[in-house]
Amino acid sequence: MTENQWTAYPEINVVLARLLEGVQSALGEKLTGLYVGGSLASGGFEPGRSDIDFLAVTEDVLDPGEIERVIRMHKRLGAEGGSWAAVLEGSYFPRAALRRYDPAFAMHPALRVDGSFDIDGHGSDWILLSYLFRKCGIVLAGPNPEMLIDPIAPGDLRRAARGILEEWWAPMLQDTSRLRSDEYQAYAVLTMCRSRYTLEKGDVVSKQAAAAFAQALLGPPRAGLIEQALGWRHGDAFDRLPDVLDFIRETLEFACKSSASNPSM
Repeated sequence: MTENQWTAYPEINVVLARLLEGVQSALGEKLTGLYVGGSLASGGFEPGRSDIDFLAVTEDVLDPGEIERVIRMHKRLGAEGGSWAAVLEGSYFPRAALRRYDPAFAMHPALRVDGSFDIDGHGSDWILLSYLFRKCGIVLAGPNPEMLIDPIAPGDLRRAARGILEEWWAPMLQDTSRLRSDEYQAYAVLTMCRSRYTLEKGDVVSKQAAAAFAQALLGPPRAGLIEQALGWRHGDAFDRLPDVLDFIRETLEFACKSSASNPSM
């Protein structure tokens, strides 16, 4: 696509152009590339529900002055860029750290979806995110992401999916406070679908494709829960906590069993 036609959404393209201009101004020659991933790249974007995920690749670790310029840029964009700028979420990775995920080198500057900016840890989920950037990332500037990210094997994707389930979702079986939100319950259901898909297939797809796979695989009554999660929109009720917890528990059990039966996966 040509400039300002990166996506099918003209207003998003305007925000992406402003993001690119801002990052280039803040970092100059330190910027290697800027990419859009997530649902916009994989084909599952839903206006009003999805975030806009981006990745800025830098030649080296950003120094405090460069980070401060990036923070100021994001504040301006957040204040002036309208509703689409408010759902930007992304990370600034030095190219050496991006090549292959290393948990010992995983603290990098990040813009959170709430608009805050800090040095954040990037856990097992980053393996899945970087896979999508490599597979279908939209290039705003820089080389093809395949030149920056090493191939990620299906076994690595499966291990990452298990890691996310164990690190993030297993504790929610004991502390359900986050899952009291209608939005987070719907998000949890679709995340379990994506986790199950990755565990079964060693690949990452959109939440819609993963949901269709899980519905066919699991059947009723789980298929109905998934259908409700797919159709959920802000303002809708989604009060299915016992069913959501059971789905999380079932997915964790499958992850454990698949790991025990084939430790190399």
